[in-house]
Amino acid sequence: MDDFDPRPSDQFTFGLWTVGNPGRDPFGEAVREPMAPTHIVAKLAECGAYGVNLHDNDLVPFGASAAERDRIVADFKAALEDHGMVVPMATTNLFGHPVFKDGAFSANDPKVRAFAIRKTMDAIDLGVELGASTYVFWGGREGTEADACRDPREGIKRTREAMNFLCEYVRDQGYDLRFALEAKPNEPRGDIYFATTGHMLHFIETLDHKQMVGVNPEVAHETMSGLSFVHGVAQAMEAGKLFHIDLNGQRIGRYDQDLRFGSEDLKQAFLLVRLLEGTLGGERYEGPRHFDAHAYRTEDEAGVWDFARGCMRTYNILRAKARAFDADPQVRELIAEARDEGVQALTRSYSSENAAALRGLELDPAGLARRGLGYERLDQLMCEHLMGVR
Repeated sequence: MDDFDPRPSDQFTFGLWTVGNPGRDPFGEAVREPMAPTHIVAKLAECGAYGVNLHDNDLVPFGASAAERDRIVADFKAALEDHGMVVPMATTNLFGHPVFKDGAFSANDPKVRAFAIRKTMDAIDLGVELGASTYVFWGGREGTEADACRDPREGIKRTREAMNFLCEYVRDQGYDLRFALEAKPNEPRGDIYFATTGHMLHFIETLDHKQMVGVNPEVAHETMSGLSFVHGVAQAMEAGKLFHIDLNGQRIGRYDQDLRFGSEDLKQAFLLVRLLEGTLGGERYEGPRHFDAHAYRTEDEAGVWDFARGCMRTYNILRAKARAFDADPQVRELIAEARDEGVQALTRSYSSENAAALRGLELDPAGLARRGLGYERLDQLMCEHLMGVR
């Protein structure tokens, strides 16, 4: 074991659906046998993970009887206790069953919307029973291919009504639970409502209990459309709304690949870890680091655990590199050169005194424009840290 091997204190988590993915895709059948949830718990604990997350039907099959449900949940809770694992987050599968082909909360049929809310209430009960403190909502079917099917404003309104209803349900039950909304631009729908983290942050401000609701950004979901995931996470953190996060790897412009964390675009993965860990001096994200990713289809079960350990080790390696980068004297000098606390103090908030001081401030636009900022050097220093020569 070395300094980069994961430990429970790192707060790394995986979903049952991630390491349990059998490698099935639209073009081919499964390549791995299904794994029992209790087995997944044991193996993740062996790998050094902190916890495991789940959709309702990852654990309890759709349509299971009450007695079967209770037996499965009891066995799972015993496995968690035996292996020192926790369930920090739970969610509902509102996309797999054919009933959700036109959406769940936003579907045109009110009976479908009612079923989606009832299914979510049951799944919230399950998540709370297992100890979850965060509940994620991903609207995988909340969108369209034929846009003429509804006014998109109606889809937004219906989703708001569902979220308000479920917030009230949690309050009425006395649950200590927060909601985290997950954005995605497309797939499986042609277009999904609330395509980015920014869309979600605005939507949250329209809810009755917005203090209960934050976001769960995912690397792949922002990256697949060419957006900066680091910027989206930063906006969520600045707003105090980063309630959970999904880490994986993704190439721009591809389908949702859910690759091993850090296996694509190490530079962006580094900048993300730097942001989450607060090594530049900002506030650190204190929640679980959840890997919503899958092993390659080439792998057997042993390869799945190699994948899981790889996600966690890469994060820890990047965390060490972020600390070294931000402690590098040359890096600190370059970043400090771009700051002027005296001038910044005048522009942080308005007062008549600050306005008068700004008018009297001697500024030289031409001189400021001529000044090089050293960002080429800064970026090269980052690359050298990543390549291990600094």
